[in-house]
Amino acid sequence: MKLTLQRRCLQWARQRAGLSIPELAHKLKIKDATVTAWEESGELTWSLVEKLANVTHTPLGYLFLPTPPVETLPIQDFRTVQTQDIAQPSPDLLDTVNEALRRQDWYRDYIRNNGGELLTFVGSLTIASPLDVAVKRIREVIAWRVDSRGESFSWTNALPRFIAAVENVGILVMRNGIVGNNTHRTLDITEFRGFALSDYYAPLIFINGRDAKAAQMFTLAHELVHIWLGESGVSNLTLTYAPAIAVERFCNTVAAELLVPLTELRTTWAKNAADPDNISETARYFGVSSLVILRRLRDAELLSESDFRRRYNDEIVQFNQRAPAHKEGGGDFYRTLGARLGKRFVSALVESTLEGGTPYREAFQLLGVKNAESVRKLASTLGDAA
Repeated sequence: MKLTLQRRCLQWARQRAGLSIPELAHKLKIKDATVTAWEESGELTWSLVEKLANVTHTPLGYLFLPTPPVETLPIQDFRTVQTQDIAQPSPDLLDTVNEALRRQDWYRDYIRNNGGELLTFVGSLTIASPLDVAVKRIREVIAWRVDSRGESFSWTNALPRFIAAVENVGILVMRNGIVGNNTHRTLDITEFRGFALSDYYAPLIFINGRDAKAAQMFTLAHELVHIWLGESGVSNLTLTYAPAIAVERFCNTVAAELLVPLTELRTTWAKNAADPDNISETARYFGVSSLVILRRLRDAELLSESDFRRRYNDEIVQFNQRAPAHKEGGGDFYRTLGARLGKRFVSALVESTLEGGTPYREAFQLLGVKNAESVRKLASTLGDAA
């Protein structure tokens, strides 16, 4: 049976998914001419309507609308490219934010039903707060200081230790490089690096796991400041400076001082000033990307503006030449899932489900699994990791 839909909606669905006509035809295993024909006439079979919705990750009902919908993020959008706002979020970003919001809703109810208290640090800063005051307030809550790293500190454990410190104070941290558990839908780091969902009971930070771990450190610190400001939003952090947006500029400044205090940077830099690999060594010491170190060297006036720009551009070229830092698939699915959704969230949901507080069907949706055995295996994996 053939249906007649608005051709603009059919074109919109393809373009929304970032697909050309040949690319869509290839995914649907049909001829290019078939796609061209329905985009000109609006006529196609019910079977192709379903396939089109599935391949383009478009809600089926959208294809039956009289005009294409205008999709916006449910939270503030702080992303820019060369100071210009990014107008259209991708289906991958929209689905990722909406999944996180659903999980946050569940966790908020869970905390409130179990007598959890308001997190008073949420929204306790403003962008007018002095830098030293902002950093001090965050460090009073988060057990993360350069001088606490000690001899056991290494580059490989910097990020998980930082995540653990953040989760220990009641903030959910989720880190994923794909949409849900779908390895065919990878997240684009040029679109976004992370986002924060502020809430007095269930603040949540999402980090794009496709990014290099050193860059994820800065993203986590940046989004942490968003929580202290009480400002939900999506960030792309293409540059470590964000001059066009006051909130992003403040978050970057505080995050930089939190991870790389200028006083210690000057000391560390002076010890190895003659080392040609000093930037890389300093980045490893602080557990951040070389871009952050370059930014801090500029802040400390240890690099001139021209030298900073030259080195920064060189680092960008090297970043783009490197292989993707995060690979999805393989390994232990349940350990991977625990890392994607965060230990705090997964532990609470699994415990609530096994005790009868949350229906299994709801748990399946929130975890992205299909049966009760998966929930039990996840519980076992969490127990082994404890």
